[in-house]
Amino acid sequence: MRRTAWQRWSGLLFVVPWLVIFVWFTLGPFVASAVISFTNYRFKAGWSFIGLDNYVTLFTDDEKFIKSIWNTVYYTAAHVPGQMLLSFGIALLLNQKVKGLPIFRTMFYLPAVTAGVATAMLWIVILQPTGLLNQFLGLFGVEGPRWLTSTTWAMPGLIIMSFWTLGTTMVIYLAGLQGIPEHLYEAASIDGAGPLRKVIHV
Repeated sequence: MRRTAWQRWSGLLFVVPWLVIFVWFTLGPFVASAVISFTNYRFKAGWSFIGLDNYVTLFTDDEKFIKSIWNTVYYTAAHVPGQMLLSFGIALLLNQKVKGLPIFRTMFYLPAVTAGVATAMLWIVILQPTGLLNQFLGLFGVEGPRWLTSTTWAMPGLIIMSFWTLGTTMVIYLAGLQGIPEHLYEAASIDGAGPLRKVIHV
């Protein structure tokens, strides 16, 4: 009985530091921001309750807010499906029984653990007007845009950069694929299933 009680309390002791950090740095600021959003807060004059006026102004008079919502939807709609499809496709390729595949798995995952500063500098070199991507497009007679400064192409440039970390998602898909028993693939082959049907049904 004592051992069970000690195990219970020891578990709580391990959880308490995380709870303190969560309340102090996440939940507390979130609640404070929610409360302040219903007030007209000024540093010297204090605050006064104004209800939903801030939210009405935000959605009716603030063009930058509406633009930021559109940019978020645009980025999410392109990034999430794109990263999932690319990660799954690469995981399928790396799940084949071919010599040397561990090297390619490492190569695809390595960018996910690369330092952010190094990654940013690399993408600046790739996407600048005279960078590697525009030089590659120039080989086909295509004049590359200004990926980092154009109002039209800056978002596609960010979406391209976001695929840099698809190695993490790829590893998750690959772990799931490698957990599928081999006899399921063999049974599907006997039933006449092709590669596409194996991917969909197995």
